[in-house]
Amino acid sequence: MKIDARGMHYMELNERIHDAVLKGIKEIDIVNVLGQRYIGTGIGEKVAINVYGTPGSDLGAFMDGPVINVFGSCQDIIGNTMNNGKIVVHKDAGNVVGLSMRGGKIFIKGSVGYRTGIHIKAYKDQCPVIVIGGKAGDFLGEYMAGGILVVLGIYGREKDPIVGRFIATGMHGGTIYIRGSINKSHVAHDVSIEEIDENDLSALKNIVQEFCDAFGIADPNSILSHNFIKLRPKSHRPYGQMYAY
Repeated sequence: MKIDARGMHYMELNERIHDAVLKGIKEIDIVNVLGQRYIGTGIGEKVAINVYGTPGSDLGAFMDGPVINVFGSCQDIIGNTMNNGKIVVHKDAGNVVGLSMRGGKIFIKGSVGYRTGIHIKAYKDQCPVIVIGGKAGDFLGEYMAGGILVVLGIYGREKDPIVGRFIATGMHGGTIYIRGSINKSHVAHDVSIEEIDENDLSALKNIVQEFCDAFGIADPNSILSHNFIKLRPKSHRPYGQMYAY
């Protein structure tokens, strides 16, 4: 099914998407998208949604099963509280990617803004994964409680750092993998910076392979051959000493 979103209000567009899903349609192409919000929000069916253009904020929020492919860039808060499924963005994304997500995967080929992975969490047997092919802004992994964040730094302006300041502030769960080096003074004091081990490398191989498959990158080994570091919280209660109880 094809929907031409040119000049269409976001409410009408989302009503048409949800109606198509209720009718059992399994693949929807949406063309001429320009800022419409909430695309794919709340959908619990296994449906493919292909977005051509630039979707607005809250793409894929609360979703539980779809695969959303964005052939362009995205605005903010994509994957907000998503439970399952996959979002694949072929260019860049804005701020607050994956806010509070508790399952599923988000792959961004390019770079992202501030607060990627804020408060993401593992839930039962679910482990959310966010992979950034380019670079990330400040507050990466802020208040992170679980899941996996990977920043590859293979795209973006060379003069920009791989990750900005205030990395992993308030982190109390999960793991962050960064390909390359970072400024240690930009990492929260309650977070340890470690070398990866064989278990980490095994996990990264699977994740990077899936990332490369999503974007047609032929040689994942060229990415994996570079040094990675691992960030983990030193404590599950980083602010516990600040309270009386």
